[in-house]
Order: sequence, then C-alpha cells, then structure tokens
Amino acid sequence: MYRYIFNLFLRGQDPLAGLIKRIRDETRDTFMKCGYIRQTWDCGNTREVEEKHTGRYGARGQKRQKKRKATPEEIAKQNQWKRERDVRRLIKWNFGIGDYWFTLTYKKGSRPPWKQMQKDMSKFIRKLRDKYKKYGWELKYIYRLEIGKNGGPHVHILINRKSNDETDTGLLVETLWEHGHAQTKRVYDVDSGELAQYITKPLQDHEPEDLKRYHPSRNLIRKDPEKEEINRRSLLDKHGRPRDPKPPKGWAIVPNSVKCGKNKITGYAYRHYILIKTEKRRN
Repeated sequence: MYRYIFNLFLRGQDPLAGLIKRIRDETRDTFMKCGYIRQTWDCGNTREVEEKHTGRYGARGQKRQKKRKATPEEIAKQNQWKRERDVRRLIKWNFGIGDYWFTLTYKKGSRPPWKQMQKDMSKFIRKLRDKYKKYGWELKYIYRLEIGKNGGPHVHILINRKSNDETDTGLLVETLWEHGHAQTKRVYDVDSGELAQYITKPLQDHEPEDLKRYHPSRNLIRKDPEKEEINRRSLLDKHGRPRDPKPPKGWAIVPNSVKCGKNKITGYAYRHYILIKTEKRRN
C-alpha cells in the first residue's frame, strides 16, 4: 500500500484521491464476486426456499471458520429439522384436503412389541393395496408407529382418499384393521406442516429408538429443487445483520417461516423461508 501511494506521488497524482479510488474498486470487486445459492422446491400453493453462502461464491463480511466436528446435540437438531422438512414436502406433493388421517389402535390389554406392530402394518398395507388395485386406485401413505405414555401401542397413518359407489377408503380401513379401532379424521390443511411435525416428532423417553422412523409408500412423488446462482447479492447487510427476503409478485412469505442464521460448522450465512400464493394469484 505504501509503495502504491509513493508511486502516485511520483506521477504527480493526488495520493489521497488515488487511495480512495483503490479502496472503492476493491470493495466493488469483492461485492461483485459475492453471491449465494438459492434452491426452490415447487409445492403447488407454496414454494420452499433455501439460500446459503458458500466459499465458492464468496461471502461479504463473513470469514470461513475452521472445520470442526458437530456436537451430538447439533447433529440431532439438524436431523430432526431435515426429517420434518422432508415429510412436509412429501405431504404437499402427494396428499390434499379431504384425504384421511387415521389412528389405528389395539384392543384393550393388547400391547405387542414394536416388531409385531410392524408386521401387523405390513399385512394391513398389503391387504389395503390389493383392495385399491381391485378398484383401479393407487395407494399412497405415510405412517409411524407410536407407544403412548401409558404403554398403549397405536399407529398414525396418512392415506390418500378414494371412493366409488361401492365403498371408500374409510370403510376399507375400518374393515381391514383387525387389531382394534380405526379413528378417522379428514385432512383440512397440508400447507401448514402440522402433520409433518406430528409424524416426525421426537421420541418420548419410554419409546425405543426404532420408532423414530416413518414409513412412506415407495410411489410417493419426490421433486428436485430449481437451483439458481444469485450474484452480486448477500444474505447479510453491511453491518452483518440478516436481510429480510422479498417475495416475488403474486406470492407472500408465510409468517414465522423465515429462518436466518450462520452455519455453525462453516460460519457462512443461510436463510430459509416458505412462499404462499396470494388469493389473487390462486384465482
């Protein structure tokens, strides 16, 4: 820097003006290189957006931290977030208002171990799929085994609703589940993520680790995100504070869906949020 100022002086140029110009140019070049990656998942009435800075695109005002091992608590929290996110998207892509949410119970006094519960569900799903196939329907489902605080085993299962003049999903499930009652509820919302939270909720202390797993049918639709490289932009302002996302025309940001922070491993900023179509756009 001193040599640069000295050369300006030798050329008869104003060192202060030259220094200001150089700082401005370097700042602009840094900003031009700065950018982040945006991934968008199309979920019909909603879009789920994940944005993050990476070392490849630069991150103005952010220094890459030395890599470190994540703590068990951090790993558990991240895994829980991913499970809920993945199930939420599966529900949006494959189910809708009017589908069925069943709670399948066992008869009073019957407390089979979880492995037997899994066998019971496999048999039940096989019979239900055969019935669907008989009527020319395709069966879609997501379920999870659960054991209540008092030890009562039960299963929560989301099933796509089908019907004809002869029968419907509710009647089929009540007939085919032979171990207890089939409590039925109609789905009234798939966009809020409440069902996904329930299906992926953390285990209770009395539940075995194997019950954490959820079971989706193999034919569920899964979509890849649309990826964009956003240049000349930063997720943080010049003071290092998170910027608020701006929704595109015809969309609004779902309240409380914006999550901003810094990756605890890399130190780079990220931002997640959900967009929902406005009423005008829906029509």
